Amino acid sequence: MLSAVVCFYNNLNIFAMSWIFWKKKTAQLDCRGLSCPQPVIKTRDALDQGNRIVEVTVDNEAAKNNIIRFAEDRNCTVQVTELANGCQTLLVQAGRVCRRQQNAATNYSCASVADDELVYVISSASMGQGNDQLGWALLQTYIQTIQEVKPLPTKILFYNGGVRLVAEQSGVLKALCALQDQGVEILVCGTCLDFFELTSALKVGKISNMYDIMSTVNGAAKVVSPF
Repeated sequence: MLSAVVCFYNNLNIFAMSWIFWKKKTAQLDCRGLSCPQPVIKTRDALDQGNRIVEVTVDNEAAKNNIIRFAEDRNCTVQVTELANGCQTLLVQAGRVCRRQQNAATNYSCASVADDELVYVISSASMGQGNDQLGWALLQTYIQTIQEVKPLPTKILFYNGGVRLVAEQSGVLKALCALQDQGVEILVCGTCLDFFELTSALKVGKISNMYDIMSTVNGAAKVVSPF
């Protein structure tokens, strides 16, 4: 009888210690109202602090999509729960080995610069100054010509007014789809899409954030912009 009681208390102690350890390895983040890339950065920091489970609450699609992509790059699993108030809760769970180096060298890391990393930046819906209608036409021709010039860029970044080119009917959608099919990654600022109310109209590329954009520019061997 005594041995059974001792065994019970030993098991109880082990359970309590396991519970305490689990609690220390779990983090809850309320990222509602935060603009990108803050939700991604806070999620990254929580994982880097050794938390195995990070529960993140966000209130916009851009933040949700960016955290999902970041978590996948870190070899983590993500479960998304839609809340009644329009928010989402993401349960990010680290795998047995949560990679610190991601699939893409310039995403969320400070990897060494590749010699052939060429990045194009499109930050406006008009090329040059003077006449906006002429600038719109020139910019479409510019983007259509990218695939004719070698080497192709590894990535094309769209932000500010430039997001209109990937979310509205224009002469560049076919060209951008062709570039994407050839392996060119097209990243579009989620905050900019939200500002122009174009998130649901995105037709090519994937939603990104300022952290991605800065990491990409910093990791590029050459950055090209028509502005």
